[in-house]
Amino acid sequence: MEQHEVDLIGKLVDGNPELAELWNDHQEYKKQLARFEGKPYLSPAEDAELKLLKKKKLAGKTKMQQILDKHRQSEA
Repeated sequence: MEQHEVDLIGKLVDGNPELAELWNDHQEYKKQLARFEGKPYLSPAEDAELKLLKKKKLAGKTKMQQILDKHRQSEA
């Protein structure tokens, strides 16, 4: 996610509860994924959890992008 998008999210989260929840979830997934990056080996359960977290993070990012796109269109 680019810095200008992060800045826009920072401006919009107070007025958009859905975006605020998505952003909080995104940050939490990022922290959880960082746990796995330091490990030299992942168990099958950890690997499955890693894949699930990546899918959830990507889905949330897609939804956030849609909200930002709608906002940009309404301003144009």
